[in-house]
Amino acid sequence: MHSAPDPKAATRRQEFYQRLGPRNLAPLWEVLTGITAPEPQSKALPFQWRFDDIRPFLLESGSLLSAQEAERRVLVLENPSFVGRSCTTSTLYAGVQLIMPGETAPAHRHTPTALRFMLEGTGAFTAVSGERTSMCAGDFIITPAWAWHDHGNEGVEPCVWMDCIDLPMVAFFETMFFEEFNDQQQMVTRPEGDARARFGEGLLPIDVNRHHVLTTPILNYPYDRTRDALLKVARAEQPDPHFAVTLRYSNPLDGGWTTPTLSTWMTYVPRGFKTAPLRSTESMVMAVAEGRGTVAVGEKTFVFGPKDIHALPGWSWRSIDASEDTFLFFFSDRVAQEKLGFFREQRR
Repeated sequence: MHSAPDPKAATRRQEFYQRLGPRNLAPLWEVLTGITAPEPQSKALPFQWRFDDIRPFLLESGSLLSAQEAERRVLVLENPSFVGRSCTTSTLYAGVQLIMPGETAPAHRHTPTALRFMLEGTGAFTAVSGERTSMCAGDFIITPAWAWHDHGNEGVEPCVWMDCIDLPMVAFFETMFFEEFNDQQQMVTRPEGDARARFGEGLLPIDVNRHHVLTTPILNYPYDRTRDALLKVARAEQPDPHFAVTLRYSNPLDGGWTTPTLSTWMTYVPRGFKTAPLRSTESMVMAVAEGRGTVAVGEKTFVFGPKDIHALPGWSWRSIDASEDTFLFFFSDRVAQEKLGFFREQRR
């Protein structure tokens, strides 16, 4: 049995708390239930950005300012829960970038790791640390932390891709550094395809131990190779109930994730297949490379088509139902959670 509240004791406590405040002290027991919880409750909302809605605004931005003026001409995919904070989920940033024909986005570098998922157009390229790579729809391109990089478009049509950045994590640790290059573009010192020849063909340089292993040395994971691999796996075995046919992008030096803060993978959901509900603690962003269907996230269900992008908050039940053969690109904070011992997963 609980004893009746003592008004005098309550008054003494309040007086005690008032004396703590000016000394920047606070009683944990008064806020403990708000800090701890039986399970995670993400502040981010499930959300969908339809590419057909984004594209007109993106093209309009191309008529308003140049890539040089903007540094990066990007529309931030801003979660409704984090207005003004450049967050797509609690830990992830995503934006949609436009490069018009003949333009160059100036070279710079920064501590956040940046990934690119190509959505539309031909003729675009990214140069990273002296090597250039062409960008085709569905390609996954790496920009390691603190690596010089610039972008350009030598084609005749607008090029669009999704930027995937660990910006909220870097901001949390207050470790942001940024530096502009002394020219619009860096000098290309290695031929295109050099990184893939050295690291992406089941071969490694004899002195591989001298290379940094935190981030994959491969710049570009082409979509045609990824798509072909998924289809071959699908012909060999039945789809997994929860993951359909999924292959993760890996670092060939150690078999781990491609970067130290962002995990990436591609999922193939055959037409008519529906994945069983699954939830995990990671925050995720999903982009549709091909196909149509629905994705259920928590209490919401979104009808998706090609190039649509979705915020999937952590610890929300999710399930995908494909009305066409569907290929989905994901990036998440899983690798960081795994290293810290936070990651959990639950399946139905």
